[in-house]
Amino acid sequence: MFETISQGFQAVFDKIARRGRLTEDNIRDGIREVRTALLAADVNFQVVKKFTDAVVARAIGEQVVKNVDPGQQIVKIVYDELERLMGPVDNRIPLAPDGPTVLMMVGLQGSGKTTTCGKLARLLQKRGARPLLVAADVQRPAAVDQLEILGKQLDLPVYSDRTAKPLEICKKSIGFAKTQGRNVVVLDTAGRLHIDEELMNELESIRKATKPQQIYLVCDAMTGQDAVNSAKEFNDRLAVDGVILTKMEGDARGGAALSIKSITGKPIKFIGVGEGLDKLEEFHPDRMASRILGMGDIVGLVERAQESIDREEAEKLQRKLLKATFTLEDFLKNLQMAEKMGSMKEILGMIPGLGQKLDGVEIDEGEFRRIRGMIHSMTPEERTHPEIIGASRRRRIAKGSGCEPRDVANILKQFREMKKMMKDVGKGKIGALKKVFGGGSGLEGLVAEAMGAPVGGAGKSGPARGRKRKR
Repeated sequence: MFETISQGFQAVFDKIARRGRLTEDNIRDGIREVRTALLAADVNFQVVKKFTDAVVARAIGEQVVKNVDPGQQIVKIVYDELERLMGPVDNRIPLAPDGPTVLMMVGLQGSGKTTTCGKLARLLQKRGARPLLVAADVQRPAAVDQLEILGKQLDLPVYSDRTAKPLEICKKSIGFAKTQGRNVVVLDTAGRLHIDEELMNELESIRKATKPQQIYLVCDAMTGQDAVNSAKEFNDRLAVDGVILTKMEGDARGGAALSIKSITGKPIKFIGVGEGLDKLEEFHPDRMASRILGMGDIVGLVERAQESIDREEAEKLQRKLLKATFTLEDFLKNLQMAEKMGSMKEILGMIPGLGQKLDGVEIDEGEFRRIRGMIHSMTPEERTHPEIIGASRRRRIAKGSGCEPRDVANILKQFREMKKMMKDVGKGKIGALKKVFGGGSGLEGLVAEAMGAPVGGAGKSGPARGRKRKR
């Protein structure tokens, strides 16, 4: 996500840092490169000019702070301006006090609108709402079927009528929601391959008849300037309340995310970061600015962990780790919990300091599937006592998981080495790791340390920031 912009910014920061101090000349030289990077990332040229002018004005007027290198100063300025460019954002969905809340989803065909309706319904469920999905897209073949399938996956009702017009479907769905005790109605309206008068007239009719509390425009982030242009046209006709950007996980440029708020004046409310129904996240400009600049997103990482990981199970696995009683069955559970959080590269990119180091690094996600397949091909006894796995068992496991016996041998070797290392950690032989795992749950301790919070209980240690560590 945002690799093009991140790489451009990092090159500029490195160059300025080598200059020793901020001057008007090196600021303007750097901003020229920033401008090039933003345009290459398909950011709207008006937005680029506005952004770079703001950075130059602040940087030139910034008082030089002693003992702070110029690279850090310019990073702070760029961070603030990025946050201002994309925000502020209110992620709340206001619910109507009387009658069901109507949310109208609009967008072009192919933007991921129907799937996003399902994702939004799941998010509403988590927030305690009782949503109803409405299949009002009768233009696209199988759109109704798709929404009904999503409804079954979420155990939610779907209102549909394959013989009726979209306007009639939307109007009747509100009455249906009242009879079913549903307090939120999510309207999946039709899209087109391009914006046309017929589409807009239909959407305006639905808006007037249903009086939605919120209208959300669903845009494909990977279409860059096309997403921004369509967002402006939809907003001009419908006065949308917010934007949902889909396919953010595949957008290396980031042009749409940086342009939409400035061009339309409407905030990005949510972003789609994967295909699963749980892959819809609130959009936070400060966190996004941090990730663009390679500073990670530790708060987002904690939230993902809290949602994806069973705390009791994680603490149980941690105790086994430190006592070296960790089995391959436990390792499999650990893998499955990690996979719920997202791709490994995405997770690592959220850790401060790792984002830029991952540029150009390919992480083979298939390796985790192969490991999982090997463990699934083992018997319960082999998972608990891997030392009994000899040559014949390795051949059987390899055949069952579609790999080579040497692959099984390598995994077993790595597992033995990990157990030995964790045994040393448990005995206090590796101080740094012991400290991390000693602060509550492993992830909690690591995150608390990264955020400068006390680790290992209140009063045991001060904030990490500014604290001298004993070597």
